[in-house]
Amino acid sequence: MPRILSLMILLFSCSLVQAVDTSVSVPMKATRVGTHSYYIQGLSGAASNENQGFMSNAGFVVTRKGVVVFDTLGTPPLAQKMLGLIRKITKQPVKIAIVSHYHADHYYGVQVFKEQGAEIWAHRNAEGQTRTENAALRFEQRKEVLFPWVNENTKLTEPDKFLEGDTDFELGGVHFNIRHVGPAHSDEDLAMLVKEDRVLFAGDLVFKGRVPFVGEADSKAWLNSLDKLIALKPRVLVPGHGAASTTPLKDLTLTRDYLIFLRSEMGKAVDDLISFEEAYARTDWSKYKNMPAFEEANRPNAYNTYLLMEQENLK
Repeated sequence: MPRILSLMILLFSCSLVQAVDTSVSVPMKATRVGTHSYYIQGLSGAASNENQGFMSNAGFVVTRKGVVVFDTLGTPPLAQKMLGLIRKITKQPVKIAIVSHYHADHYYGVQVFKEQGAEIWAHRNAEGQTRTENAALRFEQRKEVLFPWVNENTKLTEPDKFLEGDTDFELGGVHFNIRHVGPAHSDEDLAMLVKEDRVLFAGDLVFKGRVPFVGEADSKAWLNSLDKLIALKPRVLVPGHGAASTTPLKDLTLTRDYLIFLRSEMGKAVDDLISFEEAYARTDWSKYKNMPAFEEANRPNAYNTYLLMEQENLK
């Protein structure tokens, strides 16, 4: 009898797990920015239960022989909703899904496109990123913050193809220029220019309308990478976060100015042997403090930049 009761409890528990609704209710739309190019704009702020992890951008390009996706959003259910939007525009299969970099909000949806038969591309520097200690820690954090949309069925999916550097290819008459613009926001940063549309998908090298997440990035290299984006002369720039820009050169200045400001203020503190706590308290953050993600990102950005400036001084 106890064994039968235990079995019934187990079956009941399983049914409860299966009944958990993982669909997303956040609004999502595909905005056309070129003849072939579309993008999906995430909500502002950090990943939370309120935005269901929908806080980064993704894009896709429709050709007569298939679809190319750029980034796959921050959860499998969000990627599934994105796939539904693609299906409303074209029945062409998704042939390639390019991951700009292996941060959770840009690649946790990869498994959805892989299951549809897409080949996953990323830069060689992304190899093994899903198996690092940081990836495991972030996965646990995401499961806690974004359950049930991130759960044990979420797969940290490795690329199928690693790009060694800049790569140009053609699909269905549309030409793509993939550029390795890292190390910057990450070691593996990729940007993609759709040549016919002159639409540039910049990944997290560009943040619009919110404080960038710098993390442990090399801000000096990041500034050099922004120059590479300017040289591509896009008509439209799709950032990793925020609305697409039809004035790319002007809107690149937010990310650039923020990085320069961090380096200047923290660099002066290091030169003057001022502690980080004192330097942070003395810095005038008024230009940025009312922007989305300031509370979550600014202090870690400043601290890591302080450490970076110490390292640069030693060199």
